Amino acid sequence: MDLQTFSVFAFAALMLNITPGNDMVFVATHATNHGIRAGVMASLGIAVGCLVHILAATVGVSAIIAQSAFLFDTIKYIGAAYLIYIGLKSLLSKTQAFDIQRNENIKTEWSIFKQGVITNVLNPKVALFFLAFLPQFVPPQYENTGLLIALLGLWFNFSGTVVNTLIAIAFGKAGNFLNRHPTFVKWQEKFTGLILILLGLKVAFLKKN
Repeated sequence: MDLQTFSVFAFAALMLNITPGNDMVFVATHATNHGIRAGVMASLGIAVGCLVHILAATVGVSAIIAQSAFLFDTIKYIGAAYLIYIGLKSLLSKTQAFDIQRNENIKTEWSIFKQGVITNVLNPKVALFFLAFLPQFVPPQYENTGLLIALLGLWFNFSGTVVNTLIAIAFGKAGNFLNRHPTFVKWQEKFTGLILILLGLKVAFLKKN
């Protein structure tokens, strides 16, 4: 992969990772209710859960390529449509703030970590996302497809873990304040939606070599 393509991937991954979603709300909630360490453990649990989906995407996409180039192209077009769908959903979202409920029940950091792993592994939307997103950045006729998919997935997971850790710190320190001031969340989500739509269109109309 050339530097320009990787830069596009890294930017798209960052935009996706900073978009409010179930994982971010999970981290923010535990950080607000139980402190920064609890939020960080939630973030690490999500990261471990993502490794399962990365492995599944690596094996699955590699098997598809081995069987048929046509099927691989089909997956890429479906993936492009999925990115556009996510983008439209974010662009038209009425999100106003994180929906964080105060909960004084004590939870151990280990139990929060395990909950993060299980919640992420059992989320079919995460599996679908990795199968749709990662193949968009695999060059045509690339020989080591499995390795590239794995590396891209690990970078995406690393980026997401950094973002979630920062969310844990922010909400652990000032969760109530951030939850009452949703302007950044609202406009950032719309900007991300636009980026995803453009990315999906770029992939859909990309000429194959």
